[in-house]
Amino acid sequence: MKIALVDTGFANFRSVQRALLEAAGRVHTQLGSRIVVTRTHDPEEIRSADKIVVPGQGGFGDCVGALRKRGLDECVIEEVLGGKSYFGICLGLQALFESSPEAPGVVGLGLLKGRCEKLSPDAGIKIPHMGWNRLDLTHGGHPLLDAAGGHQAWVYFVHSYHAVPADPAHVKAVVQHGPHHVTAAVAKDNIMATQFHPEKSQETGLRLLSAFLRL
Repeated sequence: MKIALVDTGFANFRSVQRALLEAAGRVHTQLGSRIVVTRTHDPEEIRSADKIVVPGQGGFGDCVGALRKRGLDECVIEEVLGGKSYFGICLGLQALFESSPEAPGVVGLGLLKGRCEKLSPDAGIKIPHMGWNRLDLTHGGHPLLDAAGGHQAWVYFVHSYHAVPADPAHVKAVVQHGPHHVTAAVAKDNIMATQFHPEKSQETGLRLLSAFLRL
């Protein structure tokens, strides 16, 4: 099995790759095949992969701009619409949507309808939202979140924006940060993405990534 770790230039790729390789070590005997994780910005590598992982840190405009500049946006859209499994992390979740006030005029991938919004520092809370929160599963949750521990799962966040899907049923987990119900995970068909960082979420994150590789 080949996993394409899409390199936008805006993420901690080494940590994500290490986490994916550790997860691969847990499941390769169950799958009966070797798992290769390839960090790439080559559309042909993405097309030849079995699954796509898109991490991201920084700004919406930088992430989407890097995808577009390298022709990765059309490739990812084409492959996901064709049924290939997609896992997004942080900006890899936000980029799925149509827009963000962080980058006015920049059009996201649009694979999920909706927008991103900035978390406001109401009630004295700190932004960026940074640290550990326990997931609250919504709209039936998702098998990957169940594998990670469901309502008992604690995960790690670093972000100032979150997604607001047009269809609330696409929200599969939230967390509370002051007055904000933060979108923590979204899913639709072959798309799954988390605002939190599995690679920083210790055992919970490894269980989640292992479940994605087993899909």
